[in-house]
Amino acid sequence: MTANSSKPALAVAGVGHAYGARRALDGVSFDVPIGGFTVLLGLNGAGKSTLFALITRLYDAREGRIEVFGHDVAQAPGEALRRLGVVFQQRTVDLDLSVMQNLTYHAALHGIAGAEGRRRASEMLEWFDLSDRRRDKVRSLSGGQMRRIEIARALLHRPKLLLLDEATVGLDIRSRADIIAHVRRLVAEEGIGVLWATHLIEEVAPEDRVVILHQGRVLAEGPVVEVVSAHEGRDIKSVFAALTGAGQPRTASEVAA
Repeated sequence: MTANSSKPALAVAGVGHAYGARRALDGVSFDVPIGGFTVLLGLNGAGKSTLFALITRLYDAREGRIEVFGHDVAQAPGEALRRLGVVFQQRTVDLDLSVMQNLTYHAALHGIAGAEGRRRASEMLEWFDLSDRRRDKVRSLSGGQMRRIEIARALLHRPKLLLLDEATVGLDIRSRADIIAHVRRLVAEEGIGVLWATHLIEEVAPEDRVVILHQGRVLAEGPVVEVVSAHEGRDIKSVFAALTGAGQPRTASEVAA
């Protein structure tokens, strides 16, 4: 770990963003601890993807401060961004390249070329149980396998913070469970900090931290059990409904219906 190991993996403080007159984020603040699974829970349009774009510097954060292991993404973007991996909601793999080509090309973009790039790619494929598909074109994979490739690719440069924006969207129940299990295993075995953005309530576990984001504002933040207790709810689903007044996050079965 770096000299900033006492810092949270991610610190978001007073972050705001607007698209013209529309406020997408308003004074958003929360931390993601090292070696923890934090769920950013909100309905579609809550501001989750905008926040990810600010953290990864697709947009400049003009209001507030974002730090990755103590490094300000605006003042020291190189130091901040090399410590994080990201999986966006939209697929970004090249369907006409093989699995291994996708990984080694991405490794080269991070300055990890040649034998070292191939070694790390092989290591990731083994970890995600995809070694037997290394020579296959990505277009031949299932949706869940493509997601596993994207997560493997995001880990090639060995970040200690992983951001995933609606990583299970469009997947069947079994594939969703597989992806979540792999990411939770990363937290448990590798000590990675994870920010998992979702609108699906069943992707929140009692042992997680949760950040409830609604209409660009954080309505609650902390360990799930503490958030539920503080708001005298039965569970996180009832707390979400009570706080937002906008109904409940949909389940996977409701999304598929």
